[in-house]
Amino acid sequence: MTTELRRLRNYINGEFRDAADGRTIDVINPATGEVYATSPLSGQADVDAAMEAAAAAFPAWRDTTPAERQKVLLKIADAFEERAEDLIAAEVENTGKPVALTASEEVPPMVDQIRFFAGAARMLEGRSAGEYMEGMTSIIRREPVGVCAQVAPWNYPMMMAVWKFAPALAAGNTVVLKPSDTTPASTVLMAEIIGQIVPKGVFNVICGDRDTGKAMVEHPTPAMASITGSVRAGMQVAESAAKDVKRVHLELGGKAPVVVFEDTDIDKAVEDISVAGFFNAGQDCTAATRVLVHESIHDEFVAALAKAAGETKTGQPDDEDVLYGPLNNANQLNQVTGFIDRLPAHAKVESGGHRVGDKGYFYAPTVVSGLKQDDEIIQNEVFGPVITVQSFTDEAQALQYANGVEYALASSVWTKDHARAMRMSKALDFGCVWINTHIPLVAEMPHGGFKKSGYGKDLSAYGFDDYTRIKHVMTSLG
Repeated sequence: MTTELRRLRNYINGEFRDAADGRTIDVINPATGEVYATSPLSGQADVDAAMEAAAAAFPAWRDTTPAERQKVLLKIADAFEERAEDLIAAEVENTGKPVALTASEEVPPMVDQIRFFAGAARMLEGRSAGEYMEGMTSIIRREPVGVCAQVAPWNYPMMMAVWKFAPALAAGNTVVLKPSDTTPASTVLMAEIIGQIVPKGVFNVICGDRDTGKAMVEHPTPAMASITGSVRAGMQVAESAAKDVKRVHLELGGKAPVVVFEDTDIDKAVEDISVAGFFNAGQDCTAATRVLVHESIHDEFVAALAKAAGETKTGQPDDEDVLYGPLNNANQLNQVTGFIDRLPAHAKVESGGHRVGDKGYFYAPTVVSGLKQDDEIIQNEVFGPVITVQSFTDEAQALQYANGVEYALASSVWTKDHARAMRMSKALDFGCVWINTHIPLVAEMPHGGFKKSGYGKDLSAYGFDDYTRIKHVMTSLG
C-alpha cells in the first residue's frame, strides 16, 4: 500500500499553480528521512510569471496609504494566530522541530514581528522641509523600492519568511518569495493565508532549487534581492545583482564567539550557553557555538558544559522533553559529521560527536575542547549541535580570538565587571553583542552582521528602511 504524497504548488498572481513544465522535487521529513510531499521545481517561465504579477500589482500597492497597509498586516498577524496549529504542523514536517518549542518560540515572535512592521508602515517619513538654498525649499520622500526577490533559508522557514515579506509589504513593495527546496510546506501555507488578505500579485511564492533562486536574482524586474543563506550563496547573489545594479540585502553565516571571563557565574553561563548553542540543532547563524573561556576556569567550565550536553536530549517532534530535533537534510548531517571526523589530533570530543539513531538526521549534542585558532572547526560554520571551547589568558587574547574569523554576526560577553563588558562590546566586531545572555531577539532591535556575515538589517526600523528609497524634491519659491 502506498500513501499519496502531498502536492505543494506555487502561488502566483492570486492562484496556486504547478511548475510550467511540470517538474517537481521530493520533500523529505528530516525526522523520518521519508518523502512526504512534492514541490514544484520552478523554471524561467514560473519566475517570469511571478515577476510579471508582482510588477503589475506594485503601482496600486505602492499607492495605498500607510494606514491601509497596516490594516492588511494586522489581518495577516491575526490570521497566523488563528491558523497557528496548521502552521506549526507544516513547519514540523518541514524541519522535524519539537512541536512544543515551535509553538512557544516561533509562532508568537512571528506574529509580534508582523505587528511591529504593521506599525512601521505608518512611519514612512522624511526630514522636515527646509530652505538650504535661497528661494528653494527641499523635502525628502521615502518610497518603496519596487518588486523584491526574496530567498529564505531552511533553518527557520516560517520566521525567516516573515522577516522578508513583512517589512517589504509594510513599505509598499510587492514580493516574490522562494523558500528553500527542503522546506517549502509552511511558506506555501503562508501564501494560502496571505492570499486571502492582500490583492493578487502583491505576494507570490515560487518553489524550486538554487537555479530558481538564481533566475529570480538575475531577472530584470526586481529592484531588490534579499537572501538569508550561506556566504557562498550571498556572494553569488551580490555578483549577479551587480550586473544590473540591484539593491542587495544579505544575511549570511555566523560563528558567534561567547567570551566567558573568570568572574562569571559558571552554572548559569553553562545553562544558558548550552541552550543557545544546541537550540534548533545549532542551525542558527547566531548560535553560541564558539566558546572562549578564561584559563583559570577552563577545565571546570568544560566539565560542566560536557555534563550539560550529556543531559540535553534530541528526538522526535512529539517528545516534549527534547530541546531540538534533527538536522534539516542528509547533506547537513554529512557536513556536521565531516567536521568531527576531520578534527585534529589535539582536539578532544568531551561529549557527543556521533549520529543518534538510524532514522532521520539526528546528531548528538557535542562539545569539543583543546582547539587552536586556525583549526577548521573554529574558522568555519558547522551549523549543527556542536560547541567548541578554547582557552584564553587575558582580555586582549580573548578579543584576538573572538574577532579572528571571517564572520561577524553575533557575539556575547559573560562577566560581572561592567567596565570590561563595555570595553568588549565596543571592541567586538559583530553586529550584535549580548552581555550575560545569548540569542534573545526583539522586533524593535536590528539583526544583521558585518564582514562575510553580510549587510543590511532584519527587524527594527533599520530593517524597514532597507526596503525603502530616498528621494529629494526641491521646489522654487519664486
